[in-house]
Amino acid sequence: MQVDKVSDTPLEFIVEYLLKAKEIADRNASVPEELRCNLQKALDIASGLDMYLERMSSPESEPLAELFKKTVSHEWNKVYEDGKTMFRLPKECITGHVEGQFLKMLVHMSKARKVLEIGMFTGYGALSMAEALPEDGQLIACEIEPYLKDFVQPVFDKSPHGKKITVKVGSAMESLKEFARAGEQFDMVFIDADKNNYLSYYTFLLDNNLLRMDGVLCVDNALFKGTVYLNDTTDQNGLTLREFNQFVASDPRVEQVVIPLRDGVTIIRRVPYSPEMDAQNTVTYDEVFRGVQGKTILSRLRLDGKVAYVTGAGQGIGRAFAHALGEAGAKVAIVDMDKGKAERVTQELGLKGISSMALAADISKPEDVEKMIDSIISKWGAVHIACNNAGINMNSASEDTSLSEWDQTFNVNLRGAFMCCQAAGRVMLKQGYGKIINTASMASLIVPHPQKQLAYNTSKAGVVKLTQTLGTEWIDRGVRVNCISPGIVDTPLIHSESLEPLLQRWLSDIPAGRLAQVTDLQAAVVYLASEASDYMTGHNLVIEGGQSLW
Repeated sequence: MQVDKVSDTPLEFIVEYLLKAKEIADRNASVPEELRCNLQKALDIASGLDMYLERMSSPESEPLAELFKKTVSHEWNKVYEDGKTMFRLPKECITGHVEGQFLKMLVHMSKARKVLEIGMFTGYGALSMAEALPEDGQLIACEIEPYLKDFVQPVFDKSPHGKKITVKVGSAMESLKEFARAGEQFDMVFIDADKNNYLSYYTFLLDNNLLRMDGVLCVDNALFKGTVYLNDTTDQNGLTLREFNQFVASDPRVEQVVIPLRDGVTIIRRVPYSPEMDAQNTVTYDEVFRGVQGKTILSRLRLDGKVAYVTGAGQGIGRAFAHALGEAGAKVAIVDMDKGKAERVTQELGLKGISSMALAADISKPEDVEKMIDSIISKWGAVHIACNNAGINMNSASEDTSLSEWDQTFNVNLRGAFMCCQAAGRVMLKQGYGKIINTASMASLIVPHPQKQLAYNTSKAGVVKLTQTLGTEWIDRGVRVNCISPGIVDTPLIHSESLEPLLQRWLSDIPAGRLAQVTDLQAAVVYLASEASDYMTGHNLVIEGGQSLW
C-alpha cells in the first residue's frame, strides 16, 4: 500500500518548508525570478541529499529490506487502537537504510562483540548491528512492547545473524540494573527509546561502568526535528533532548560529536582519566594506571609500522604466523622454498588489507638468507620481527639414521635458524631494536614417542640453546630472541596413511585431549613480536596441551 510521507528529520522539514515557499512564490507574480531560481536550487540540494546517500551507501540485506517493508506497511494506529501496544508507534521511528549501515559500520570500527540496544522498535537497527558482529557476538535489545518482539522475530529467524540477537522485554532501566548487578559490560550501546529517560540511561551506564573502557555510546534523535536548537520551541521532547545534549557536552568524563544523520546521532566515548579530573587526587597515576606511554595493554600488542618475515610461511604454522602478524598490523614477507605457495599466502593477506611480499628462499643456503634480508630491506627499509619457522623432520631409528639425514635436518633446523638469526640480528643491532622468534619444538624438552626422530629432536634442542645464547647476548642492545615450542600440530601430514596409526597414541599422551591447531600458536607469536614482551628474552614458550608434563 502507498504510505504518506511525514517529515521527521531536520532535512525533511527543510524540504517541506522549501516546497511551501516555492508554491507561494509560484503563485505570486511579483516574486523576482532570481528568488524563484535560488529557491529551486536550495530545494534540489535538500531534496536530493537523502536519496543520494541511500544510493551511495552499501545496499541493505534482504532481511533488512523485508523488515523495512513490513514496518512501513503495517497498520500501527490500528494495532494501538486494538490495545496490542501500549503506545502509538509511528512508522517513522524505523532506523532506515543509511542509519542502519552507519550503525553497522560503527560496530565494525569499534570491533564490538557485545552490543546493548535500548529501544528496539521493529529491529532494523538491531539487525543492522548484528550483521557486523562476529559469529559469537551478542546483541541485547531492550524493548518495552511485547508486541514488537513477536512482530520482528520471524524476520530475525530468517537472517543468519538473527541468532545473535536477544530481545529483553520490559523496563529498560530495570534491565540496566540487572546488568549492573551481574557485572555486565558492553562494547557499544545504542539508545533510541523514550526521550524523557535518555539522561537516566546515560548516567546509569557511565556510573555503573556498563560501557567498557574503550566502548562507544551512540544516541539517536539528538537533533529531534531541529527543535533542540530552535529558540522558540515548546516541544517537550525537543526540550528534553536539548537538556540531555547540554549535559553530555558539559560532562568531563566524555567527548562527543553530533552527526546530522537523519534526526541526529551523537557518538560518545569516555575520555582517558587525568589527575586534573580528580579534585582530591586520590589516584596513583603511574604506568600501571595510565599504561606504558599511555597505551592500553591491547594497544601494546599492536605491530603497526613493523616489518616482519616468516620462513616456511607457505603453509601450516608459518602461514598461521604470517596471518597473525599481519592482523596485528605488521607488513609481512612470506618466505618459502616454493614461490607459488608464498604467493598464495600473499594473496590471502592482500584480501584482508595486509601488506606483504612473497620471497623464495632455501634457508640452508647462506646466499639465499642474505638475499632474503636484502630484499626486505630494499622494499621496506627495516626488519623488526624475524620469525624463523622453517624446518624439516625425517623419522628413523637412531641406529639407522644416516649422516645425510642428520646433515640435512641440521642444515635447515639449526644451521638455517642460526644464519637467519645472524643476518636479521645484524640489521636489528644497527636499528637498536628487534624481535627474533624461532620455532623449536616440544621435542626440545621430551623425547616424543613412539616415533623415532633423533636428528629432529637434537636439532630442536639446539634451537632452544641458540635462542637462549643470543637472547642473553643481544638484549642489552635492544634485540630480544625467544622461541616457541609447539606440541604435535594437526596438519594434513598427521592424517597421512603412515602416521594415522600413531594418532591415538599421541592423543592419549596429551592432557588437553586433542592435537594443537595452528591457530593455538598465533597469539604467542604476536606477543613475542610486540613491545609487551620487551622484558622477555631467551625464553622457550611451550604450547603443547600439557604433553611435556606427563
